[in-house]
Amino acid sequence: MEVVDFDHFQAVEIRVGTVTAVEEFPEARKPAWKLTIDFGPEVGVKRSSAQITHYRRDELEGRQVVAVVNFSPRRIGPFVSEVLVLGALDDDKGVVLLRPDTEVTPGDRIA
Repeated sequence: MEVVDFDHFQAVEIRVGTVTAVEEFPEARKPAWKLTIDFGPEVGVKRSSAQITHYRRDELEGRQVVAVVNFSPRRIGPFVSEVLVLGALDDDKGVVLLRPDTEVTPGDRIA
């Protein structure tokens, strides 16, 4: 495990957003959804590709998620992913999304 100093950690903006739309992504090499996520007025609405196909569309729409919002955008086939949605890697379930245990304001920063 690599050690990261606190200043580097503070440079990563991790915020809560609310998923407002979920689209199929048939062009992806690995099964994925295209997510539209509202991070509030400071960050705005961003899009992300997420390999979380064990979640149904109706389980994702309206759900709060935790994401890194200040990484460089990444092209995934014809799609540009603007944020990295975070989750725990579970051997049985794949990625299990991180979220606050109570609803918070979109854009709230994780500290």
